[in-house]
Amino acid sequence: MSAISVTHLGKSFGAVRAVDDLSFTVERGTLTAFLGPNGAGKTTTLRMILGLVTPTDGTAVIGGTAYRDLERPVSTVGAVLEATAFHPGLSARTHLEALRIAAGLEAGRVAHVLEQVDLTGAADRRTKGFSLGMRQRLALASAMLGDPEILILDEPANGLDPAGMRWLRGFLQACVHRGRTVLVSTHVLAEIGQIADQAIIIGGGRLAWQGPLTSRTDLEELYLEVTR
Repeated sequence: MSAISVTHLGKSFGAVRAVDDLSFTVERGTLTAFLGPNGAGKTTTLRMILGLVTPTDGTAVIGGTAYRDLERPVSTVGAVLEATAFHPGLSARTHLEALRIAAGLEAGRVAHVLEQVDLTGAADRRTKGFSLGMRQRLALASAMLGDPEILILDEPANGLDPAGMRWLRGFLQACVHRGRTVLVSTHVLAEIGQIADQAIIIGGGRLAWQGPLTSRTDLEELYLEVTR
């Protein structure tokens, strides 16, 4: 069974059709790039997969189950939809501890995810002093707290410098190497093209292209061709 399955998904906001009859699958153990121009419907689609937006039509399921019906959602899927939702007066460690306690996770998970995202040295700093790149890493740590099988990431490369981009590429590759499934929305085509197994490209809320990527695939050229 696919990790994520979207079937004839649609969403209207008044007269605006944000997502229109969209169908695709994300296979287990793969890194899938979710691509499209600004306003193509990517974030709305991710929010419907995560149960944050109710579809007008169709379905979006995770392992065959709607997000709201998952027994242990925090251990099934981790998500990063924005990297700014942190209380400025809390440290990274305190933020993660609050999430851990609310989710009923074991105490050692906080130190583990801080190490995973290379934030151990900044764990007791208040998040108001964090750069955008550090906020991205803290958001990833939050998503990893439940040791999820699936990661859904919306523009995790925003604000990263070249060193941060290299780190993110290695982090995503390590996730897939350990058997996780990653669905990542991004505009950084050159970077994601190096590591993604497949791509889903949408435009105007509809599927433009889905397929595997190989070392010979020029993702930027393909993207421009199907989104003209």
